[in-house]
Amino acid sequence: MGFYEEGKWWVSPSNFEEEVIQGLKFPQRIEILDTTLRDGEQQPGIVLTRKDKVAIARKLAEVGVHRIEAGTPAVSQEDADAIKEIVDLNLGPKVFCFVRNMVEDMELAKSCGVDGVLAEVPGSEHLLKYGKKWTVDKAIKAAIDATTAAHELGLYVTFFPADSSRADMHFLLDTLQAIEEGGHMDAVALVDTFGAFSPEGAALRVRKLKERFSKPIEVHFHDDFAMGVATTIAGLAAGAEVCHVSVNGIGERAGGAALEAVVMALEVLYGIKTGIKTERLKELSRLVEDLTRFKCQPNRAIVGDRIFGWETGLPSSLWLNCKDTNPLAMLPYHWKMTGQTEPRIYLGKKSGKDNLTKWLNDSGIVLNEEQEKDLLKNVKALSIALKRDITRDEFLTLVEELKK
Repeated sequence: MGFYEEGKWWVSPSNFEEEVIQGLKFPQRIEILDTTLRDGEQQPGIVLTRKDKVAIARKLAEVGVHRIEAGTPAVSQEDADAIKEIVDLNLGPKVFCFVRNMVEDMELAKSCGVDGVLAEVPGSEHLLKYGKKWTVDKAIKAAIDATTAAHELGLYVTFFPADSSRADMHFLLDTLQAIEEGGHMDAVALVDTFGAFSPEGAALRVRKLKERFSKPIEVHFHDDFAMGVATTIAGLAAGAEVCHVSVNGIGERAGGAALEAVVMALEVLYGIKTGIKTERLKELSRLVEDLTRFKCQPNRAIVGDRIFGWETGLPSSLWLNCKDTNPLAMLPYHWKMTGQTEPRIYLGKKSGKDNLTKWLNDSGIVLNEEQEKDLLKNVKALSIALKRDITRDEFLTLVEELKK
């Protein structure tokens, strides 16, 4: 593994310099927990039916995620039934659900047959005081009672202190220790509910948790500053064993760390094998787009429909020159790695002669040099008028008009 893998990727050699690598403390194995069916659905306007959730869970299993957070059974009977069906299908990944720190929620989770729970309670003093309007003692007691019950029911318990990224460090560590001593935690989730971490802050807090607790640390980070992927990678590089992600980065407010971006960054930029079938990321993304009716931007990293292609003249020419000999000269990774299609050459305002020649050749059209100049001029004018690149039909219409 390194910065260049023939036919796969070509990234910066600086990523693999010894002085960079020696500062990374990735665990031996990283588990991917996908929360599309829970946190993803919490994106306002997204509603997933039982059938939708089962379809997405099947695809997540095919792609190779290690854990599926299948929903919150207390939300509705439909959610509880979906979770039960996903469990009964025995797809391969462990199945978790999201619960409040209430004994009845743990019992409901057990009735759904899940492997484990993400047990949530506000994890910062200010969110307890102003949001929940609970005392710290009340929150600790509720967590102790609920996590003890979950453990007795045979559930794996990931304790999920919301907003723990903004909590006072001493408050967070001492509160978690009180819950660990009085209740039960198999793992601790560091939760950046409001996307407030810098990568460096995330790494520091993971290290502090690992110093205090001899149990796995999970990272659940949001994207309010478009840093969710970066902070997630930083948390993993500091030793966290599990990352929470969602397909297309959907989730509350600005969403969370995108599964496809976290996986590709680990695989390509850091040389970390995830076990994810990256060549199926695009089809997974498309399924989630279709079922959520929440469309990706066409230039979205990894899964966008238009990230492999050029309209501007110079890069289009560079691509056409190298695509058959070494396409990675113009790409950070090969499109086949993620299930994308071969890069396209678009035609519009910024295009040059090589773009036009490609379109003419593909259409089997022969023009003289003067006609080509006029056609390119007309292409640019139409593109400016339409404020976009032009379609194949519009191009053919321009050709026909030129020949009249």
